[in-house]
Amino acid sequence: MQNIVDLLTALDEAQVAFVLVGGQAMQLHGSQRNTVDVDLALEMTDANLERFIEVAKRFSLNPIVPVSLDSLKNAELIQQWYEEKGILAFALREAAIGGMVIDVLVRCAIPYNELNQRSKKGKLNNATIRFACAEDLLVMKRAANRDKDLIDIAFLERIQSLDQNP
Repeated sequence: MQNIVDLLTALDEAQVAFVLVGGQAMQLHGSQRNTVDVDLALEMTDANLERFIEVAKRFSLNPIVPVSLDSLKNAELIQQWYEEKGILAFALREAAIGGMVIDVLVRCAIPYNELNQRSKKGKLNNATIRFACAEDLLVMKRAANRDKDLIDIAFLERIQSLDQNP
């Protein structure tokens, strides 16, 4: 079983354009939130997806649903899944029990270019990792509209109020 730091480092080294979102990004903002998966927003270009898929294969990450990993590059298929099944993320998992789970957002409340432009940078080992800013995480959490995100929303609102009233 690999670890998340190794994966993020490998993505950075392979020059995969991504922004860390979800629970891991919440932790980088100081939240005590526990999470078992890694949520990524990728630049959905063919070249970037090729680099991502190469790293995913090296880490033995396979789609949770019975499709090829290369399906991630098929924009028409992704659109069909979204329209027919409401799929917002392409989930990958290591084969080992308790292995890492990666969710690649295929539909994001914020366009990737904007998310990336406003993202924060952090160092992780020797890698530079981009993670979503608090304001964008708040937009994403509100758009997801899930009960489990209510604590995250309250945390992010508190961050915003502290930033506005130092």
